[in-house]
Amino acid sequence: QVQLVESGGGLVQAGGSLRLSCAASGRSFSTYARGWFRQAPGKEREFVAAISWDGRRTDYADSVKGRFTISRDNAKNTVYLQMNTLKPEDTAVYYCAASQYYGGSVYSRYTYWGQGTQVTVSS
Repeated sequence: QVQLVESGGGLVQAGGSLRLSCAASGRSFSTYARGWFRQAPGKEREFVAAISWDGRRTDYADSVKGRFTISRDNAKNTVYLQMNTLKPEDTAVYYCAASQYYGGSVYSRYTYWGQGTQVTVSS
């Protein structure tokens, strides 16, 4: 069974940092692009960051550019999201996803999704 499992979420004060991980099991995603999306209460799911299969290409939402960094370790079948200088508006459930081809910010290109991890940033 293919699974993507996020971890690392939690409660943090504004200005703090968190590192999210997304571990895959059931198959190798070393040739898949990976992405992070988030969904705040009452809002649609939105793109956060994406990374190509080899890590050479990354894209970020304007709202997180310069604060978040996406990376991957193909040997561990894991993708990460380092989040610095967190703001209350970053509060959301964060989801990781996998796409056979580079998905970028396009939600529909991703075929595998995790269950999400809650990130709460207090002011």
